[in-house]
Amino acid sequence: MVVKLKKLIRDMLCHIVVKGSKEIDITGISNHSKKVYPGNLFIAKRGLSSDGSLYIPEAIANGAVAILTDLYDPFLPPHITQLVASDMTCAESELLKLYYHDPSAHMKLFAVTGTNGKTTSTYLIRHVLEGLGTKTGLISSIEYVAGSHHFPSTHSTPDLATNYKLFSEMQQAGCTAAVMEAASHGLDQERLFGLNVAVAVFTNLTVDHLDYHQTMDAYLAAKAKLFQNLAETSTAVVNADTDCLEPLLRGCPARLMTYGIERAADCRATDLKLAANKSYFQVEYRGEKISTSFPLIGKFNVYNYLAAVTALLSQGVDLKLITSLLSQFKNVPGRLERIAHPRGASVFVDYAHTGDGLKNVLETLAAVKKGRLITVFGSGGDRDPNRRFQMGEVADKLSDVSIITTDNARNEDPEKIAREIASVFKTTAPLVELDRRAAIKKAVEMAAPSDVVLIAGKGHETLQILSHQTLHFDDREVAREEIRRLIPK
Repeated sequence: MVVKLKKLIRDMLCHIVVKGSKEIDITGISNHSKKVYPGNLFIAKRGLSSDGSLYIPEAIANGAVAILTDLYDPFLPPHITQLVASDMTCAESELLKLYYHDPSAHMKLFAVTGTNGKTTSTYLIRHVLEGLGTKTGLISSIEYVAGSHHFPSTHSTPDLATNYKLFSEMQQAGCTAAVMEAASHGLDQERLFGLNVAVAVFTNLTVDHLDYHQTMDAYLAAKAKLFQNLAETSTAVVNADTDCLEPLLRGCPARLMTYGIERAADCRATDLKLAANKSYFQVEYRGEKISTSFPLIGKFNVYNYLAAVTALLSQGVDLKLITSLLSQFKNVPGRLERIAHPRGASVFVDYAHTGDGLKNVLETLAAVKKGRLITVFGSGGDRDPNRRFQMGEVADKLSDVSIITTDNARNEDPEKIAREIASVFKTTAPLVELDRRAAIKKAVEMAAPSDVVLIAGKGHETLQILSHQTLHFDDREVAREEIRRLIPK
């Protein structure tokens, strides 16, 4: 798509100063110098760890003809037009909105935030919308979907330029709705700035990402941005069973809908019966009561179910239709994904990589186990170190056998991380096997028919990130390979 710069900036409300020709053609907008193509406008924005202005020479070498920056540079080549803005976030958002014709305004956008449950909730909402015949795009930590095109995810919440490009592709593919994860990092860095969110969903808040946010107050404040920036015509859907709603919703102009299990709420689940392969409960909304079953297990997944149901109810979707479609849901990749075992043991791969996430999954599996609960897990390096201690405490309390292994150690020593995890064990003696394949092999080999094995931490991810190399590693593939070795030839 080619647009004259003078036409692109004609309707901008954010103040900019243009140094250079406005008659140039703009063929695209990029904030990544290596992804600049001839005729592109390059956004040279300062980030937390890098300064976009340092990449202007590379962007120009790759064909950029215009630069959005916050500081005029008199030494740039004269044929490069500079757009100078004091408010870079506002200017970036407006340029993208005008270039792509504001695609999020032409579709119903659902955004889900919270420590846990974002991915599952987005998949559930999309499943119902697609079942109703509404073509729906997806931005998640697993994948991005625009029509029939599926792309592997690079971030739970991509940068603003990527978001606008994805929404434009969704619109071109005929999507009239979209569902996205709104992670705290993305919200703090204004990656949703200017997007038209119709429904904002809050799942829960537990300790996480303190390596980035430093305090829980700052972590909550990042999530609150999603609700503060809603329009009066939008809807805020929140978990009534959490204790942070007052600061979360302070300054939120949208109408409010709640869901929950323990407390009174607009949409509520009662009479829960949590089995090994399904969850059974009754959904109550405005006097209507429907008994239903849900293929995902665990109380935490009932909360994810309610989040999706309430979000859809807020948009006028019929409760019976929603429950009928959700009863047919299959699974989310890497979320309690079951792997067949020849001896009959139950083997699951799950993304749980925080203390609370691991607690939710282990409590679910502990409630349905008949034998031992065997857990393989580690903790990521260069992340909040509290995670490793919390995960260790949870595994010690809820697992019969814990095998501590390596999980994306990054620039830290895997042995040091494992020692720190093991240091909090009080009631059981953990095994330590730093080779993740060997750890998985040990778990599936020792599993008796009545045992449950949980391989936690990676879920859908397919990489093992170490200080010196990044390797392909998929827990699901490895588990299947090691289980196949158990089958007599």
